[in-house]
Amino acid sequence: MLQNYFKTAIRSLMRNGLYSVINIFGLSIGLACAMLIVLYVKDEWSFDRFFSQSNHIYRINHTMRDPMGGEHRMGITGYFQGPHFSAKIPAMKAFVRVQKSYQQIKTGDDIAAQEVTLVDSNFFSVFSFSILSGSAEYALRAPRSIVITESVARKQFGTVDAVGKTIQLKDGDQFQPYLVGAVTRDCPENSTIQYKMVLPLKESPDQEAKADNWFNAFLTTYVVLAPDGNLTTVGQQMNKVYHSEAGSFIASVEKKYHFTDNTTFSLEPLTAIHLDVTYGSGSPGNGSNPIYSYLLSGIALFILLIACINFVNLTVARSLKRAKEIGVRKVVGGSRGQLMGQFLGESMLLSLAAFLLAIIEVKLVLPVFNTVANKSLALSYLLDGRLVMSFIALYLATGFLAGFYPALVLSGFDPAQTLYGRFMPAGKNYLQRALVVLQFTLASFVIMATTVLFSQFKFLTTEKLGYDDSNLVLMPKDNLTVAETTLLRQELRKDPDIVGVAAKNGGSAMTGGTVNDHQSIIFIFETIDEYYLPMLHVPVAAGRGFSTKYATDTTTGVLVNETFVKEAGWKQPIGQVVKFMGQDSNRLTVVGVVADYHFEPLNQKIRPQLFVMAPKGDLGSVYIRIRPGTEAASLAYITKVFRGLFPMTPLDPTFKNETNQKNYESEARWKQILLFSAIITIFISCVGLFGLAVFRPSGGRRRSASARCWGLLLRVWCGSCRGIFSGWC
Repeated sequence: MLQNYFKTAIRSLMRNGLYSVINIFGLSIGLACAMLIVLYVKDEWSFDRFFSQSNHIYRINHTMRDPMGGEHRMGITGYFQGPHFSAKIPAMKAFVRVQKSYQQIKTGDDIAAQEVTLVDSNFFSVFSFSILSGSAEYALRAPRSIVITESVARKQFGTVDAVGKTIQLKDGDQFQPYLVGAVTRDCPENSTIQYKMVLPLKESPDQEAKADNWFNAFLTTYVVLAPDGNLTTVGQQMNKVYHSEAGSFIASVEKKYHFTDNTTFSLEPLTAIHLDVTYGSGSPGNGSNPIYSYLLSGIALFILLIACINFVNLTVARSLKRAKEIGVRKVVGGSRGQLMGQFLGESMLLSLAAFLLAIIEVKLVLPVFNTVANKSLALSYLLDGRLVMSFIALYLATGFLAGFYPALVLSGFDPAQTLYGRFMPAGKNYLQRALVVLQFTLASFVIMATTVLFSQFKFLTTEKLGYDDSNLVLMPKDNLTVAETTLLRQELRKDPDIVGVAAKNGGSAMTGGTVNDHQSIIFIFETIDEYYLPMLHVPVAAGRGFSTKYATDTTTGVLVNETFVKEAGWKQPIGQVVKFMGQDSNRLTVVGVVADYHFEPLNQKIRPQLFVMAPKGDLGSVYIRIRPGTEAASLAYITKVFRGLFPMTPLDPTFKNETNQKNYESEARWKQILLFSAIITIFISCVGLFGLAVFRPSGGRRRSASARCWGLLLRVWCGSCRGIFSGWC
């Protein structure tokens, strides 16, 4: 009997080859999408779980609350938190501080900037990275020693056998040889901590003595808790230690600057950091948003549902040609259960073929998916016990659910009606209509979501930032002095294609201060020269800009942005006084208000910003505006000038508008992912439209209501898709 069912199923599928191909191909696309999404989600949720102590490692976070009720949450600390908390809290068994920095490396005559990771000596004891050779713990304790990854070893020495070799790193004003003490495997892709070169973190006695290190935040501190450690209790103990250790300093700050400290510390599990959007990931560019996993899972479910609905609709449509076969089987004694078994068997056979084809499709599409999703996934990731069982369950569920309804309908045909050619499909058929409505809804939702995301991405990439970032070259230069900036400007302006040169500090720093003698405020603190804002075409909304004509501009004068004025509650900002730590003068006078501009990505709210013009430097980057169309020649001249003035400085020029575009790389990837999802959804839905178009009563010429609905939907889609695809193309 089973052999007969199998032969009948094969003959039926071959006799209706077009339907079989459409059914298998449509279902395989849905299954392939589900497999790709499972790979992505598994990788996202597997971050940092490979460490042997992953369940006991936590990161110290801190939260600063401003008087307006806003919270500034950061996953970084200063030097003090790790050693001071660990010394006073028994549940903390160890601490490790990790700081990203840049070091100049010399290879032959070439000098380049290389990112290095500064860590405490027990780093590799806490984080179980794989050591290929050498002793990493000894290397982090010995003077002028370094730990490198295998990729760095191959790049520098052409072999991973690099222990005992030396690397030239800049130490002070000269390059010094650093001995390679250990070589590790490259960091796994699903590790929050990523490094190439590891150096020991060293604190100077001056840094250890500075009480304001409690307020600094520039590195990441991890702690290892005892298995019986309670997060709530440890968090309370941390804040108690903080107020005990830093109490006198906090009181002096409040007395001098009238700045109220509202800082609290907390712990976050290592395994939660990658998907943290509150405090941020531990490695820049390495974090993710859990909403992406949920969104992708929803998209995969939508596509899989649409594919299964198509399977049902096409099978029912094909049943019209098998009505007499069913009638004959019933007349000769076939039971309804046997018929259902036969049709379920055919469904399982189709599902198996679709699964096998889906695996092939995943193999072919995976490189493209990795590029779009910025991953390094492999098909071997599916060879996991739980995943294999999950896919077997998915196969059985898909085959059963996709074949159960057609089997139930087909096995219920009246043999007399079918043999006399008087068979008509069931009149109301509520389930099929519900499936059509569901398919209509899901497909429309994906298309609308794609349209919305395209509009959002267009806004992010075309909206005005409040300053001119075109033809603007950014050149980093550490410890740049005012005198060096003046000399650099004179040399660069000798080229007529260089129309402006300005300098500011590298990056941005957040600090707190006091306005109105008692109101605390948290803001972004920038150090600039007098040419910076005019060259960026940032207008002055009130007062005036910086100028060397006013001696007080380099001592007590400050500029603030409009958001700063709003948070301070000033109606007349000019002449107002700001006090904050880190300045020689504790009374800084506002001389001008600059218009708000997006100094951070557009998807972040503009924060209060304050500018000072330092007379002694404290600058870290040079902004150079060039004439349009002179990019190659201007970059060559800029490089020549920098090499002549700063021969020991690595050169890394970038265009500001390109840097701004990189802020939206995540959105760009999601635009592509949703675009492909919309294409797949439309394709599978069109397959369903084809199936419904041929599903008509015997002898009838009028299309079914479902087919007419799909025809209307297709016309609506065409209008939407033209906008989507034209923007993409």
